[in-house]
Amino acid sequence: MWTKERECSVETSWWRRILRLKRCWLLTALPLGLLLEAAAAGNQNFAEWYATNFYPGLSKTGNLISGLLPFSLGEWVVIFSAIAAVVFLVFQAVQLIRKKGDRLFCTARLFLNLFCAAGLVLLAFALSCGINYHRISFAESSGLEVRESSREELAELCEALTEKVNALRPQIAEVNGVATPPASFSEMGGEAQRAFSALSLQYPLLQDGYGAPKTVLLSRGMSWLNITGIFFPFTFEANVNVDIPKYNIPAVMCHELSHLRGFMREDEANFLAYLACKNSASLDFQYSGYMLAFIYATNALYEVDKEAYSRIFNRLDPGVRRDISCQSNYWKQFEGPVADTATSINNGYLQANQQDDGVKSYGRMVDLLLAEQRLGE
Repeated sequence: MWTKERECSVETSWWRRILRLKRCWLLTALPLGLLLEAAAAGNQNFAEWYATNFYPGLSKTGNLISGLLPFSLGEWVVIFSAIAAVVFLVFQAVQLIRKKGDRLFCTARLFLNLFCAAGLVLLAFALSCGINYHRISFAESSGLEVRESSREELAELCEALTEKVNALRPQIAEVNGVATPPASFSEMGGEAQRAFSALSLQYPLLQDGYGAPKTVLLSRGMSWLNITGIFFPFTFEANVNVDIPKYNIPAVMCHELSHLRGFMREDEANFLAYLACKNSASLDFQYSGYMLAFIYATNALYEVDKEAYSRIFNRLDPGVRRDISCQSNYWKQFEGPVADTATSINNGYLQANQQDDGVKSYGRMVDLLLAEQRLGE
């Protein structure tokens, strides 16, 4: 029989019962994760040491294990985690309702579980990619001079990229007038690996030995969130949205493989994708990489010199124009509050990891393209 004396005894000893739970030691994960993030943010040399010495072994091991599965393990982790979170919260609510005299303990245990889970996620995030956000930039480590550039330099870059896409486009297979590589996803994944293997000879920091990217079953859902690909750090997988126009896929593959290799900044991942694609033996990869660079460079030119932009656009091969129109129409169908919310979340995520310009940081790829252009002068 439950009595007032029994209820009082339970409520005054709930914290002792919490301390007896074996999971309490997991609370150390939260301060440890915060400490690692703070150490990396305050000491770039530590972040670079971690990225070049510890991270490769961890990521290659994780990538090897998840690579044993032909599907994206990360996608299923997200799905089951969402389901488990709902089940967990419902179970906790039922416990609070049923155990009226033990609610203090149940509430404390709920928060203990949440803090333990949050700590483990933060620690895993720090080890798998968080520290890498603070490493020495690829531009600095590879000798690229990133500085302010003139409008003339930008126009010159756009002219050069126009020549490249115009020369490549007639050699690319198309379906319904749009560039469509005939290779399967698996074949393109293999080529992406070979492209990075070749690039690692020029830039040893881009270590070889990683698996191919994977398709995402819910790719259409990713498009609604304005996502073309995602590196899932907890399983060390490069995941690609396969619903997007197919000629974009090689560049997206290489972008996510750049993250897998420890380069987390979006501008750097785009630039590395461009480098890998343009040096590939595949014309489809070359076209995808040059189109990626062309879009970013001409968007920047449009902001500063609309007349020069119009002049360049008028020189485009008709096939290139159709491809750009196809891409624009594809993303237009997903415009709305869902995409806006996803962009805001992504913006917050980037800013939280010291990419202070948020989603605008993607535009800094143009500075890297201009720096590369100066090397060839």
